[in-house]
Amino acid sequence: MAKKGKKYLASKAKVEPLKKYPLMDGLSLVKELAPANFDESVDIAIRLGVDPRQADQNVRGAVLLPHGTGKKVRVVVFAKGEKEKEARDAGADEVGAEDLAKKISDGWLDFDKAVATPDMMGVVGKLGRVLGPRGLMPNPKVGTVTFDIGKAVHDIKAGKVDFRVEKAGIIHASVGKASFEVEKLGENIRALVELLNRMKPSSSKGIYMSTMTVSSTMGPGVDIDIASVKE
Repeated sequence: MAKKGKKYLASKAKVEPLKKYPLMDGLSLVKELAPANFDESVDIAIRLGVDPRQADQNVRGAVLLPHGTGKKVRVVVFAKGEKEKEARDAGADEVGAEDLAKKISDGWLDFDKAVATPDMMGVVGKLGRVLGPRGLMPNPKVGTVTFDIGKAVHDIKAGKVDFRVEKAGIIHASVGKASFEVEKLGENIRALVELLNRMKPSSSKGIYMSTMTVSSTMGPGVDIDIASVKE
């Protein structure tokens, strides 16, 4: 296990053990305890009362955060003809078809998201072993396989975040930067929580959201009172 640094330990000492903080107070503390000299990301982890092994409980989707993530996202698009122009007009960083697929298969991976029109999936599918393990494979469930290329690129650039429940039943997502105002971080979190509530599987029993923890990239986790998120 990696040894924790002095800054981290000093920050962690300011977090009250076992306390669940109201959302805005917790976010203020996360911002205060971000120890790094760079603008850290603010991340959230939510434990859901689901069994990811069951197909109907494998919660997965994407949310457009009202204030974005604060990150510059590089987007590539697999498209031809008018859709290629639409992608470029929307701000895609790289657009192509077979030529783009070859570039990627040759080792180029300088991008964060990949989008494709449905008719290009025959080409993209051959890159499954390259894109799949890196979480870059276009998928209709999160809106990255679509003919509405312009909107898809725009939303990703504006702060659309993908999420998928892990084996332990936890959702991880980035909800902004430590430099964001507390109110904006709060609104981003509420947008994610509202979507997750709408996606609750009918077969899920008991408490749906059991724990919520927010932290900066290098800072300690702060447990949040989930009831305060709905206020």
